[in-house]
Amino acid sequence: MTLITRQHKDIAQWAMEIALKNGCSSSRVSLTVANNNSFEYRNTQLDKLHQSSENKLYIELYVDGRYGTLSTNRLEKSELEPFIKDGIASTRFLAPDLCRQLPDMDRYYKMNSEDDLDLFDATFFDYTVDQKLAVAKATVEEIYGTDDRIVSVVSSYDDGCGAEYMVASNGFEGEIQDTAYSLTAEVALKTAGDARPESYWYDSKLYWTDLQTEGIAGKALTRAFQKLGQTKIKSGKYNLLLDNTVSTKLVSPLISAMYGTAIQQKNTFLLNRLGDKIVSDKLTVIDNPHQRRSFGSRWYDGEGIATKDQILIDKGVLNTYFIDTYNALKLNTQPTIASPSIVKLKHGSKNHFQLLNTMHHGIWVTGFNGGNTNSTTGDFSFGIEGFFIENGIVTTPIGEMNITGNILELWNNLVEVGNDPLSLNSSRQIPSLLFENVSFSGL
Repeated sequence: MTLITRQHKDIAQWAMEIALKNGCSSSRVSLTVANNNSFEYRNTQLDKLHQSSENKLYIELYVDGRYGTLSTNRLEKSELEPFIKDGIASTRFLAPDLCRQLPDMDRYYKMNSEDDLDLFDATFFDYTVDQKLAVAKATVEEIYGTDDRIVSVVSSYDDGCGAEYMVASNGFEGEIQDTAYSLTAEVALKTAGDARPESYWYDSKLYWTDLQTEGIAGKALTRAFQKLGQTKIKSGKYNLLLDNTVSTKLVSPLISAMYGTAIQQKNTFLLNRLGDKIVSDKLTVIDNPHQRRSFGSRWYDGEGIATKDQILIDKGVLNTYFIDTYNALKLNTQPTIASPSIVKLKHGSKNHFQLLNTMHHGIWVTGFNGGNTNSTTGDFSFGIEGFFIENGIVTTPIGEMNITGNILELWNNLVEVGNDPLSLNSSRQIPSLLFENVSFSGL
């Protein structure tokens, strides 16, 4: 089954030709189709039901050194032609920007009908609304009414399928399609005081048959119970064990600092650091874009540039930036790739429990509550919750504390990388992480 039809492709190619015939030196067109479903149960009642479908055409116009974009969900040629012509006329009023160009065609991915990353569940339309509602309802019923402390249970089922066809006037043609399913449970508890401990758990997969539909609510309830009695402890420097459910939180600032836009605007703490050792040699970050049946997997980026396996940070040394065509021309440097696909860390030898057992005096962080990172300096402050660890034993549940510091200093204090990423089909496969000498603010 293909979501993009021959008619969709004809419209996209026709739109590009109309742009070229009416004054564009080049053009790129993307046509997307999508179907989405969302159902939510709150306790015993169906609280939300949402279904949508969309067709959208997005066109980029390169006119006399100027650049403009248009988008519409009206795909009739009789409406598209004047729409594109008006867009070209409007683009001519913009200031010239000679760095707006299509990529060198030699860098494009060359479409091969045999290339299949196994991202699309062909049975997507076989499952009925009743089946999906039953999954959401059963998730609530798994725990609702099992404990007097439960205030509410919310289950959310979401799925979607989508496809994009992209064509550029200098020779690119590409097509992708994928599916996704997710199930989430959220639980809130009441206590003798004002506190309302709450937590969640979820699963997400590309295929219906891979989705975990049992035990999600039970896991959420267990996590909520673990928060009972949360308190603050004395401020100070502690070792930090970062749970694999939230470890992406501290990897994301490193990845964001590598983007060409940040480099070009000098809004990054990694400016002029290419080739430098920036963090602990315990950290090696890899991009594996062609992993089958995984979120984030792709043959090409948003410009059509072919993706490839690469080491982003090699034993602490910064190997690359994510620089698209526009920012490469702005920076007078070579382009790389617009963004990473599937980010992984090179694993250590221990899982979460083995890392925890090595902690004599530290905090196991299981959640973040707000906070931010200064993209220019790398300074950060995050609210956290988790557990105090003494001699490898989980003792006090903690909350309403903060960690502060600098992202690069934090990563230079990386002690060990775990071998236990939460999911092997996620676009961010980050395991448990152990840091030393992290500043915690509490009492």
